[in-house]
Amino acid sequence: MAPLPNPPTAQAQEPSPTRRRRLLIGALGFLALVWFLYPANPTEPKVLHRAPHRRLCPQETLNVAIIGAGSAGASAAYYLDLFRQPCHRLNITVYERNHYVGGRSTTVNVYDDPTHPVELGASIFVPINHNLVNAANRYELPIKSRGGASKSEDTEILGIWDGREFVFTQSDADNQYWNIAKLLWKYGISPIRTQNLMKKTVGSFLKMYDAPSFPFKSIADTAVELGLLDSTTATGQRFLKANGVSGKFGHDIVQAATRVNYAQNLDQIHGLETMVCMAAEGGMSIEGGNWQIFDNMIKDSGATLLLNTTVSTITKDSGKYAIRATTASLGPAPDISSTESPYDIVVLASPLQFSNITFAPPLSSPPPFIPYVSLHVTLFTSPYRLSAAAFNLDSDVNMPTTILTTTPPDVAHSETLPFNSISRLGKAEVPEDYFYPRNPEDYARCGTRASQYLYKIFSPEPLTQPYIESLLDFNHTTPAKDDDMQLQDKPISWIHEKIWDAYPYLPPKSRFADIRLSMADKEGDDAGADGIWYTSGIESFISTMETSSLMGMNVAKLVVDEWMKDDTGDGDGDGDGDGDA
Repeated sequence: MAPLPNPPTAQAQEPSPTRRRRLLIGALGFLALVWFLYPANPTEPKVLHRAPHRRLCPQETLNVAIIGAGSAGASAAYYLDLFRQPCHRLNITVYERNHYVGGRSTTVNVYDDPTHPVELGASIFVPINHNLVNAANRYELPIKSRGGASKSEDTEILGIWDGREFVFTQSDADNQYWNIAKLLWKYGISPIRTQNLMKKTVGSFLKMYDAPSFPFKSIADTAVELGLLDSTTATGQRFLKANGVSGKFGHDIVQAATRVNYAQNLDQIHGLETMVCMAAEGGMSIEGGNWQIFDNMIKDSGATLLLNTTVSTITKDSGKYAIRATTASLGPAPDISSTESPYDIVVLASPLQFSNITFAPPLSSPPPFIPYVSLHVTLFTSPYRLSAAAFNLDSDVNMPTTILTTTPPDVAHSETLPFNSISRLGKAEVPEDYFYPRNPEDYARCGTRASQYLYKIFSPEPLTQPYIESLLDFNHTTPAKDDDMQLQDKPISWIHEKIWDAYPYLPPKSRFADIRLSMADKEGDDAGADGIWYTSGIESFISTMETSSLMGMNVAKLVVDEWMKDDTGDGDGDGDGDGDA
């Protein structure tokens, strides 16, 4: 056995270049280990899904109207039913002006085929979104790792484009440690600092799920108590800089996340929402559409659901609220009918500025007008892959399958690129009668592709079809059903476009809309606290499906606690009764 070499003496020579490289690789490996020892998602919060304590039940029935059947409205209905147990005197009615449940979480059918739904709006949620994850598990909804259609067999490659070049690329075919090493080599310790800052910031927010912060009566006051005001009153750019994150990492990586999630640059969006963008690890969605979560919540609550029903007026009279609504029935002979019903509580579960509801008397302090981003969503299928030449790459380069964007470093952040992101969601099977529905013989003679690539583009303005076609590489196509057939491909075989008021602009701020609203009395004076509750103030704080669900849950808890206190004198909801008599 060869003897071990002697340790170097104090007079040993300076390490050779090879040794320095080994030391550097070792250091990068240690940093990668630190990265994995401190996972991306903060500690899980306690979530209020337990049944409440036994309590004395009010003798009067509480009638609640919820306006909006999206995440907030569905969650308010579900948690009202949960928190009132074991009491039974609670009636819930949900008004929804659309013909579907889910609000901004909805799907569209590729090729108009119901077996190919793809998310049009709110696409993913993450493991720390406990209301949504718990609901998905409770209703045994099939979860998939990413939104969209079936995954492609191709390697997934992420690229970040600044309008001139890709400033960062990463492939899922590469070793995870190698990807992390590349990240740290280029950006130093900024990725780790960002990770730790995200965990600290989001971890503070997650305290809003549990006592003593839950239920909260004021978003602003709770932000102060949890130390979140520093993040909401600074831009993401300043918040990162104040916490030691280099401008290059913020510009290349973090800004790409804020642009794809909120269509806003780092000098426009506040620090808290910036950190939320960096907590997206483990993104998932529901097979067939995330709207199923909210549909099941409403069904579980036992609420009466009124679709295609638009609320026009809320009138206060003798402590009750009369809601006037119009319902349009669908079908060959549409019918419009109006109803007027009294309620004890009204929950406004969508942005009030888009509702066109009239209050009589008017609200004494209505929520302020909040500008929303008009997001253009373009879904399309094509037999062609994205073009390398369109992105200044050689033709033999593997093109990214997901392209996020940032801005050129020497261009003002206010300047926009044609798109915020392009995602190749996978492949969609083409129905045999889609191209040639008139005559089966035409289909047999001309043929078509077995499947085509499905793309999703977010953009600040509508995209023209010639521009979309300019992004495609006509030399690379999906396989044909029969290579001997004379194919008649179109660059774009199916397209669907939608404009959303997707989320608010999120500049730094310290004040947020009130959770409880008041209506002036007949003399115009403030009448004090009313039974009008508002969920959408949370959107200027954090705008996600999960936070809307949290606000619905929060309002439900406040309503039930006050109902129990008013009728039993017990604000904590504890009592010695046996439930309803």
